[in-house]
Amino acid sequence: MRQLFIFFFLINTYLMGQNHPPLNKIPTSPENATSGNIIARMVQGLGYRYYWATKNLRIEDLSYRPSKEGASTFETLAHIYGLAIIIRNAATSSPTIRPIKSPPKDYVVLREKTLEYLEQASALFLNKTTAEVDQMQVIFQRGNDLYHYPVWNLLNGPLADAIYHTGQVVSFRRTSGNPIQKGVNVFIGKTKE
Repeated sequence: MRQLFIFFFLINTYLMGQNHPPLNKIPTSPENATSGNIIARMVQGLGYRYYWATKNLRIEDLSYRPSKEGASTFETLAHIYGLAIIIRNAATSSPTIRPIKSPPKDYVVLREKTLEYLEQASALFLNKTTAEVDQMQVIFQRGNDLYHYPVWNLLNGPLADAIYHTGQVVSFRRTSGNPIQKGVNVFIGKTKE
């Protein structure tokens, strides 16, 4: 069974190399520093970091955990996936159903979906005015109950948390012997390949 898992993992990893998920670089800066553009840029920065932090992870990287009680790299990626859904939903003030349904079990699909959600969120925030951003809310739904929070909570909550956990993935993969690719420049938003 493990050999079959490894076979499909290798096939998916190869196919992922054929695909180019979004956010492998940070797009050109918007012309104006509107509220929406600032949030969009923060999401793009997260997406860029996530793209390179998760590129070419191996089985031993995904299963790495810093301690018995700590989350594995894959479990951390699943958490970031849930945060990406919240970030995207906040851009349209759509409810996020809690608990979040099970994330994809396949690393390649999980990674691509997370990057897609972040790209969608960035596009939805882009060029929004302060007045439009002021109306946005983070909404959680548990059963029939809705819990509303201002968009400010998105910044210090899910967005900051996703950046934090992406940094953990970088640390975890370094510890498991597969450091992030050289040339990743989070300040410039481009990678020398």
